[in-house]
Amino acid sequence: MLGSLCYNRCMLIRENVPIAALTTMRLGGPAKFVLEIRNNDDVVAAYDFAKERNLSTWVMGGGANTIGLDAGFEGAILLNRANGIEVISENDTELIVKCQGGEIWDNVVRFACERGYSGIEAMSLIPGTTGAAPVQNIGAYGQEVSQVIVNVDAYDTKTRQFVMLEKSEMDLGYRHTRFNVGADKDRFFITAVTLRLKKAHMQPPFYTSLQAYLDEQEIKDYSPMTIRTAVCAIRESKLPDPEKVASAGSFFKNVYVEKDEIAEVEAKGVPVRREANGRGKVNAGWMVEQCGLKGKELYGFRVNDKAALVLINEKAKSYADLAKARAEIVEKVKNKFGLTLEQEPVEIPVKE
Repeated sequence: MLGSLCYNRCMLIRENVPIAALTTMRLGGPAKFVLEIRNNDDVVAAYDFAKERNLSTWVMGGGANTIGLDAGFEGAILLNRANGIEVISENDTELIVKCQGGEIWDNVVRFACERGYSGIEAMSLIPGTTGAAPVQNIGAYGQEVSQVIVNVDAYDTKTRQFVMLEKSEMDLGYRHTRFNVGADKDRFFITAVTLRLKKAHMQPPFYTSLQAYLDEQEIKDYSPMTIRTAVCAIRESKLPDPEKVASAGSFFKNVYVEKDEIAEVEAKGVPVRREANGRGKVNAGWMVEQCGLKGKELYGFRVNDKAALVLINEKAKSYADLAKARAEIVEKVKNKFGLTLEQEPVEIPVKE
């Protein structure tokens, strides 16, 4: 361990840190360096540190959507640890908040719900940091970050300047953004996220599991805090706590099919949820369950018996085990339904 290295201020720098200790799936060999970022000065210092040593960089928040490889990472992992929530404006109809990139996402959700503002309540308990939210365009139960984001503050590693990017510049789609695909992938270190939330209530029809919970509890109040409480109860009953159980949350993306493909998919007995844009969404967890994999152990991983979209690392120590488990699940779903599952968590390359 190097302790700390000073540029503009002291920044914690560690050496040879197991990626398994930084990610909720608990996999991955050593990262050459790990740097903790707490303010904008640290961002500049971290990239200077990496440039001087000719190191690749990898930005990480809470490690809940990240998989490490056995060989580790021959570069510097930058951990976003800057936190804070600032109210930019608030009135009877809307709340605009700027959240630091290292702020825990669920803290932001709770902050909004306690004040009665809607837009992110259905995304309660999604693990990770706020800076990572627009990278994946996280979403749940019909809400997505793309619906509420205004802009992000970021460090542009290409121009080596701090910039502001508007929503229109982010190319936000389903788990697809400017920040995670294409030429600008990994170009920006997001330092803050600004959200616009409304004084409103979600309206039915709700997603099946949420509607079922509301019906069972005879809940007719759809205020942000009520929906948050319901979503938390559902998630806690189905999903393992990543702080206690090794997993990466939803391991596979839901599958989207084009409008002219929906009838063919439904003919195979697959339920398709029609989206406003005409495309159809197929629940990946449902397909995994229909393949008889729910609760099954595969190479040290167990398909969660309550939510088949989740893989739990019970005893695997190697990425190779994960690769074998993933391949078997993908093959079974492909053979049964003709649809191909894609992994949602990103993987840290050994060397970029």
